[in-house]
Amino acid sequence: MQSTCPGGLIPASGEAKMVDRLANSEANSKRIQVVEGCFGAAGQPLVIPGRVLIGEGVLTKLCRKKPKARQFFLFNDILVYGNIVIQKKKYNKQHIIPLESVTIDTVADEGDLRNGWLIKTPTKSFAVYAATATEKSEWMSHIGKCVGDLLEKSGKAPTGEHAAVWIPDSEATLCMRCQKIKFTPLSRRHHCRKCGYVVCGPCSDKKFLLPSQSSKPVRVCEFCYLQLASAGGGMGLGPRSDSYSRSGSKFNNVSDDEDEEDSSD
Repeated sequence: MQSTCPGGLIPASGEAKMVDRLANSEANSKRIQVVEGCFGAAGQPLVIPGRVLIGEGVLTKLCRKKPKARQFFLFNDILVYGNIVIQKKKYNKQHIIPLESVTIDTVADEGDLRNGWLIKTPTKSFAVYAATATEKSEWMSHIGKCVGDLLEKSGKAPTGEHAAVWIPDSEATLCMRCQKIKFTPLSRRHHCRKCGYVVCGPCSDKKFLLPSQSSKPVRVCEFCYLQLASAGGGMGLGPRSDSYSRSGSKFNNVSDDEDEEDSSD
């Protein structure tokens, strides 16, 4: 995976002054318009007064099924990423993350996954990896600086709560809760939205309302459900009817939109 940084990242030492100078410049507006155009009509408008494109590049995002290359754009107030259709020309599945809600943590190198860090928000958290240690350092430095500047201007405190980082499917051949059920094409993997563990259908047949992640109750494992229910907060739902096949056996072989790959992408 090769990182692409047309124009490069603004030097961290002079970032504040550079952002102020670029905020309403024609060159900055044109750069953002190009990014906006690459996402097409399906993307959200990105050009607003005061927004500055700090830098861009390709990072490897640890998705549910496997690591995948994604194009990232760092602005002074948001982080945008999407799937690469045609490099530098077309992207889809745009995601926009407000930087005020972001916290970042470094990730230790492991095997082929090197130079990584966690991007954590109350709604969604995931790991990304740069091509080199220098790129990792630059990305983390600039993201941290943007978040710090936003919080200083708003007077808000850093976000204390964040969504769990999902354990990749490949790291679990057995349910991580009961340690008994082996995953097969019929006994599918699911993810607990509270802890991020890969669990079987019977161990995740309940839902609980996690307002920071969804307006509707989401799938949680039995362990987290009991903890959440005993805490007395939120709203829990009983066993899911789709955790049983028509023949009555306890595996989930029906479509579950919550657990499709896009939900973790």
